[in-house]
Amino acid sequence: MPNTPCPCQSHKPYAQCCQRWHQGDLYLQAPDAEQLMRSRYSAFVLDLLDYLLATWHPSTRPTELEPNPPGGKWLGLEIKKHLILSPTTQQVEFVARHRLQGKATRLHEISQFVLENNQWLYVDGSFIEK
Repeated sequence: MPNTPCPCQSHKPYAQCCQRWHQGDLYLQAPDAEQLMRSRYSAFVLDLLDYLLATWHPSTRPTELEPNPPGGKWLGLEIKKHLILSPTTQQVEFVARHRLQGKATRLHEISQFVLENNQWLYVDGSFIEK
């Protein structure tokens, strides 16, 4: 389905948005932290656990990730800010919404990204409480 909307809510088809980062010659080559954040959100939605681990900085990367629980549903992503702090460090503030067993959760985070070997990697994030 080439016109399926991208889960990252970019208003582009998945095939013209995050899919190119998830597979093919451009694998892992998102051009900036915001695109990497969007592709990582889409990877969470699609349970692309290998992609999530591969785009996580080795210093903070977990050894494994659990797939989405049955009945869980990702509801949306909103990018609040994308800050370029230096040529090799960027920050993305976002809100991701999720529902599991009728309970909705809102994840508001400021994520840190670093460019190493021409590849943007997620380092860590700080949660923002309401």
